[in-house]
Amino acid sequence: MGAVYSVSLTGRMIVQPDRLIVRPNLRLATMIDLLSDVLHSVRLKGGIFLDARFTAPWCVHTNILAEDCGGFPVKPPLLIAYHFVIAGKLLVSVNGEPTIEVRAGEIVLLPRNDVHTLASAAGLVPTSARHLIQPSADGGLAKISHGGGGEVAQIVCGFLGSDESYNPLIATLPRVLKLDVREGVSRDWVEASVRYAAGELTAGRFASSSLMARLSELLFVEAMRQYSVTFTDQDAGWLKGVADPQIGRALAAIHHNIGSPWSADSLAREVSMSRSAFVDRFTTLVGMPPIRYLTIWRLQVAKCSLRETRKTIAQVAQDVGYGSDEAFSRAFKREHGLSPARWRDQQTAD
Repeated sequence: MGAVYSVSLTGRMIVQPDRLIVRPNLRLATMIDLLSDVLHSVRLKGGIFLDARFTAPWCVHTNILAEDCGGFPVKPPLLIAYHFVIAGKLLVSVNGEPTIEVRAGEIVLLPRNDVHTLASAAGLVPTSARHLIQPSADGGLAKISHGGGGEVAQIVCGFLGSDESYNPLIATLPRVLKLDVREGVSRDWVEASVRYAAGELTAGRFASSSLMARLSELLFVEAMRQYSVTFTDQDAGWLKGVADPQIGRALAAIHHNIGSPWSADSLAREVSMSRSAFVDRFTTLVGMPPIRYLTIWRLQVAKCSLRETRKTIAQVAQDVGYGSDEAFSRAFKREHGLSPARWRDQQTAD
């Protein structure tokens, strides 16, 4: 798999006798732009909480629980589990999905935090990984040492969590996603960071929480970049909408001009479609009607502004397309359960 940013933005070049014509790949440029926009809105916390060493034959089932998420007072609404294979190989399976093999240097992410099985081979009876965890006496990384004495597999287990209950990019991901840290434009940085963390673990030292959080975010971003250029036509969701010539233009219009007074009619005109055809196609590809997507994205942008700037509530409301701060406050509270002012205060307190 390749990463989005490893693909040239110059597109096709056609040589003529007297000149060189560069045809920009505008659709790819739009996808990269929107991908960066959505990735910026995902505020992830994460870390590594378990160092597991298995010897074949072995088989366990697990998922992330609230007690694994040390950076959160409660289990976050959006939670992604991941495992990085330091040595050996293993099989990962989720009910209803094909089993995949993950080898040393690869990471598997589970964007829905599904209960999953890790095993040395197919056909083994799983035991609960929870029953095998050995807490660290000094408050460091918990460990598992389990198996029948054969081929060794070492993994570190981590999580990525966010207080955001919905993100259009994460919502489009498959239930199991494998990433090779040796690929992509960030491979040197990713692999060096992962190897450093693994070395610290092997030496019995617990890498800093700030490093683990940054590494978790880096791995997620790189996985998204790789997946964005490898998803198939059978995959539904936001990325498929971005890749569609007309719906992609509508998404770009929303993201680039979030404060405009968009309606289904005006968005349809923007992409030269009838209103009914536009709404049907947008809903089919993105998974929700255009005005619902617009509302969610406006409030997502508003949350970033409330968190990262000192703008007044009225200024934020105007920036994201609300005619009054009262209308904005009602929409915000309906979606997030708190007024914008109280939500901002809560972020400051955290």
